[in-house]
Amino acid sequence: MSIPGGGRQGARDAVFLDRDGTIIEEVGYLDRVERVAFYPWTIDAVRALNRAGLRVVMVTNQSGVARGFFSEAIVEEVHRHIASMLEAGGARIDAYYYCPHHPDGKVQQYAQRCECRKPGRGLVDRAQRELGIDPSRSFVVGDRWLDVALARTVGAQGVLVRTGYGRSEEARPPQGLVADAVADNLIEAVGWILRRVRLTKCDV
Repeated sequence: MSIPGGGRQGARDAVFLDRDGTIIEEVGYLDRVERVAFYPWTIDAVRALNRAGLRVVMVTNQSGVARGFFSEAIVEEVHRHIASMLEAGGARIDAYYYCPHHPDGKVQQYAQRCECRKPGRGLVDRAQRELGIDPSRSFVVGDRWLDVALARTVGAQGVLVRTGYGRSEEARPPQGLVADAVADNLIEAVGWILRRVRLTKCDV
């Protein structure tokens, strides 16, 4: 599911951002907007991507819906709140996509295996259809190896950040999975991405 964020037409490169532990502080199951806390660099990082002409798309697993901890309405309220905070700082996320499912969920309609739960590619495929994104020219940033795995699945480049669960994840890399970059936080990840984008344009 998604909430449009006022995106533009024509941009095909994108940066897919995880939510908890990447854009906002990791607080466990986020069940109310009062618990939303941006990192100090979040707005600057998203605004830098906007100015570079890259689409910015949130992709997040929200199994708390399936587990009965909160409703989809709460997820969407949180995303509207995030959008408002970004807008106040002159930044924007072009679209918000989330997966409410989990195979062990307690709410029957969400207790299922699906393609949209990361590292499944369903959320990226939807963004590709709805926003005209080319995953092979895109990036995925998150604090979990599943975000890097998603990047591998869709042919994008994957960046692991050390915020949220990232530092502990970095210490336990899964066999056969390597990030294209590991960054201390989102602003460092964005710096790496923008350097890669500039190098790619120079090679064209």
